[in-house]
Amino acid sequence: MKILFAIVCLASALSFAQENSSSTPSNDSSGMKGMTMPGHDMSQMSGKSMSAQSDEQSDDASVHVMSSMEGRHMDMGPHMKMTALRPVQPGDAERAQKVVIAARAVMEKYKDYHTALNDDFRIFHPEVPQKQYHFTNYRNAFAAFSKFDPDNPTSLLYEKEGEGYRLVGVMYTAPKRFTEDDLNQRIPLSIAQWHEHINFCKPPDGHRAEMLGPNPKYGLRGSITTESECAAAGGEFHPIIFNWMVHVYPLEKDEAKIWSVERQHQHED
Repeated sequence: MKILFAIVCLASALSFAQENSSSTPSNDSSGMKGMTMPGHDMSQMSGKSMSAQSDEQSDDASVHVMSSMEGRHMDMGPHMKMTALRPVQPGDAERAQKVVIAARAVMEKYKDYHTALNDDFRIFHPEVPQKQYHFTNYRNAFAAFSKFDPDNPTSLLYEKEGEGYRLVGVMYTAPKRFTEDDLNQRIPLSIAQWHEHINFCKPPDGHRAEMLGPNPKYGLRGSITTESECAAAGGEFHPIIFNWMVHVYPLEKDEAKIWSVERQHQHED
């Protein structure tokens, strides 16, 4: 029940990415539309209130993003897309290490979570018990849409420790329309794997509760994975929701643990 409660509460703060551009950036610059990801509703920065329809879409999508993040593994299934590991190219290790060094400096700066709060990082649902808390800076999130700055991550990742928080990692984001080549320009894909959530079938009215039941058809754990299946079931299909995300744990000693693709999803009770 605690996990379900957390999922429902977290759902209220999530929203879909709405990107109108069909073009793919050839470099690391792009527009700022659609900068939305779990826990990071960019409408808060613009001052625009979300419509009732957008709120409903947000609830549906976020329930299953957070639910998938409670699972044991980062599953490369029909609702999860991960970047493929590439062969190591000259300079990849050095580029990745620069990101790690910058992230370690961030970790040192924000070791005391009060410093993060003073620098406009906001705790996402601190009242809800979680394994990992996102402290998000929305200015950094906007900036990440047009350029990559490892000194200014979108979110700081804390774990609860007594009455306070212990910093364990950082999260970087990128526009959902980025290709893997674009992501490779930010962090080499021979070392890091980004992920995004895909093939979301929003259920028709009166069927939303089914997403949390056994053997669901809808949502990010549902059996529906194509637009035609979703339409036949009366749903609303979204091929991609939210943006590209990658977590980094720079204090780990082993490279595989620094760039872990599973740790961020090991949020069981």
